Amino acid sequence: MKASSFPDANSGGFSFTPETNARARAIIARYPEGRQASATIALLDLAQRQNGGWLSSEAIEYVADYLEIAPIRVYEVATFYSMFNLKPVGKYFIQVCRTTPCWLCGSDDLTRLCRDKLGIGKGETTEDGLFTLVEVECLGACANAPMVQINDDYYEDLNAERLSEILDALKAGREVRVGSQTGRRSSAPEGGPPTLVAVAPAGGDA
Repeated sequence: MKASSFPDANSGGFSFTPETNARARAIIARYPEGRQASATIALLDLAQRQNGGWLSSEAIEYVADYLEIAPIRVYEVATFYSMFNLKPVGKYFIQVCRTTPCWLCGSDDLTRLCRDKLGIGKGETTEDGLFTLVEVECLGACANAPMVQINDDYYEDLNAERLSEILDALKAGREVRVGSQTGRRSSAPEGGPPTLVAVAPAGGDA
C-alpha cells in the first residue's frame, strides 16, 4: 500500500486527525505490502479513541476505505470484539470483570454499587454523560480480584466502599490511584512476598 493511497478526504463526517493519521501509517508499515488488513483492529482502536470512545458507521467505513478493504470485513471485526463500542459511551467507561475469580471475590457487589450509586443498569450511561457501566469477561488481573477497568486504567483489590470513593473522585475531577487499592505490589500475595523479603543493596551480597 503506497503512502499516496491513504485517504485524506473526509469520509461521511469522520477522518483521522494528522496525529492519528501518522500513527495509522506507522502501524500499517509493520505489515507487508498488500497485507494492510492485518491492521484493522489497531486502526479501529485509533478511530474509537478519536471518536470519543465509540465507533460510528462513518468511522468504521473510513477505516475500511483507509485500508482499501470491503466495509463488511471491518464491520465483522467491530461487531465481534467487545472492546469496540457501537454507540456513544460516557467519559468514564466502567468495565466490571465478572469471570470466576472476580465473581467469587465480590464482583456482584461492585456492579450493584455502580448501579445504585449511578442510577444506571448494565449497558447504560448516566444522564450527565459521565459514566457508562458494562460487565465483561476476564481482564487478566485474576490474582488481584475483584477489579474493574475504567477507560485504560485497572483498579484492583476492590470492595464496594473503595469503588464508591473512586467514582466520587472521578466525578470531581480528582486524581485517583490506579492498580491495587490495598497496596499490594504487582500480583504478590496479600501481606507481601513470602520469599526474598530481604534484598541486598545493589552490588552487595545477599
